[in-house]
This record gives sequence, structure tokens and C-alpha cells, in this order.
Amino acid sequence: MTLQQDLGGMTVFDAARTAGVQYTAEVSPEDKFVTVHGMKFHYLDWGNEGRPKMVLLHGGAQTAHMWDFFSLAMRDDWHIVALDQRGHGDSAWADDGDYSTAAHVGDIHAVTDAIGFDRFVLMGLSMGGRNSYGFAAAHPEKVRAMVPVDVGPEIEVEGRKHIQEFLENTEVFESFDWLVERVKEYNHRREEKQIRGSLINNLRRMEDGRWTWKHDRRGGIRRDRGGEITEGAWEDVRSIRCPTLIVRGADSDIFSRQTAQKMLDMIPDGRMVEVPKAGHLVPGDNPVAFEDAVRRFLAAL
Repeated sequence: MTLQQDLGGMTVFDAARTAGVQYTAEVSPEDKFVTVHGMKFHYLDWGNEGRPKMVLLHGGAQTAHMWDFFSLAMRDDWHIVALDQRGHGDSAWADDGDYSTAAHVGDIHAVTDAIGFDRFVLMGLSMGGRNSYGFAAAHPEKVRAMVPVDVGPEIEVEGRKHIQEFLENTEVFESFDWLVERVKEYNHRREEKQIRGSLINNLRRMEDGRWTWKHDRRGGIRRDRGGEITEGAWEDVRSIRCPTLIVRGADSDIFSRQTAQKMLDMIPDGRMVEVPKAGHLVPGDNPVAFEDAVRRFLAAL
């Protein structure tokens, strides 16, 4: 499904404009695939080869299309690739159920090698952000700069439970509109058109007419998770040497100011920004302020 998907009379380009996102052309990314580690990976290539390279990583239960607004705004200056990580979107599911950070880091390394991305800006939200600083620690030679968004080695318990409660009982559902209403209750910051646009690329319709997610839910939803201190993640943060912008949603219930500050203190070339009127899903909650913060950071590289 392309960016031209009609969303009740409004295209995603209209939705982007409604959200205040400015861009020069109504361009859709090219769907591309690459096979590494015996798995097929899907990614969105926004074109402009020869421009500085940028790799975007979505959060858990999301897809590469979560970056559509941002990519539309930034593509004139960057060669952007947004990856569907294993078990998500149109990429393969892991037969062994391995969705560890190490597995993701290995995928990112192999995919970027395969597509000729040797040095790039790496940006990721939530799970993608955790994978970003894991990757920067393991492969510092490939990361020009990094932007982890609303994620740290310590996750707030209540925020994690909030996400899990939203995902519960949504394995299969009868109506697309039903999920739209559920998302509106979960996140009041977004217009309905924007919600519909984000969901259409994150779901698939089954043969019986019902709907389900594209991501691998075979492991179920654990409500007891949250608040863990992952020492391996802190070790990754301590080893970061590239310019890094730590982004926090000002209203986030996932990523605390204390954890963000602790990360900042560990990164020699780090800086931090809080995006106003944004919860955990910063690039979608306030796309204009998020873009502005990232542009300021990149201009200083």
C-alpha cells in the first residue's frame, strides 16, 4: 500500500499538511527487499542516492511507515532508508522467536552492508532506539551520528503497562474502525486521519474479513514487564562516541528525565531535547517540533 492510499477522502500527504509538516513534493518511497541471515527484509527507500545517508528504525509493534511524515520533510537533503525490522511489517518473522537486541543489531549490520550504507545517521524510536545504541556500540565505524527517541536502559513500569494494555485483546478484530477508536482513547494527541494513515500500513485483512497486526504476536503480551535495568544496555550507552541527540517526549510515561540525564552524562558528545506536546510516540505526536529538533542537531554535525 502506497502513500497515495485514500484515507476517507484524505491522502497521507493531506494528513501531513494538516499536521503542519512541510515538504517539497508528494513522493512515495520505493518498496525494496533484501535477504540476509536467510530472512527477507523489507525497507522503504526514499531516494536521492548520493545524499548523506540516514537509517530509520521503528518501535515495537510498528512498521517503517511510522517515519513517513519525517521522511517526506527530510528527503530533499538525505538518502533515507526506513527498515521493517524482523517480525514487523513486511519483513520475515523469526522462526526461532529471537527478537533480542543482538539479533536486531546483526540484522541492521547485514542489511546496511547489503545495500551499501557504510556510514550513516541512525535514528530509532523505542525498540528501534534501543537497537540504535546497541548497533552504535557494536559497529561505531558505521554510525556518523545517532538519535535514540524516547528510550533508555530503564523503562518506566506504568508506561510499559499502558502500551501492553492497549495491545491486549487485539490479536484479531472485526472492524478497522473499532481499532481507530481504541487508538484515539490511547493517544489523544493525534487527528483521526493521522491515526487511520498510520494503522493502514500496520495491519492486514484476513481472508474472513477480520483484521490482525503485521507484527509477530506468537509470544503473547507480557504485562509484568517494565522497569527492568538492563546492564548490557547501559554498557552500550557508555561506549557511544558518536554525536548523539537524546530525544524525550515531554509527556512520556516510558522514558524518565532521570534516565535521559543519566544517559547524557555518559555520552561525551551528547545532547538532549524534550519535544513538547508529545508522549512516547514523539515523531507522530508532534512531527513539526520533532523535525525541528533533529534538523538543529544535524546542522551542527
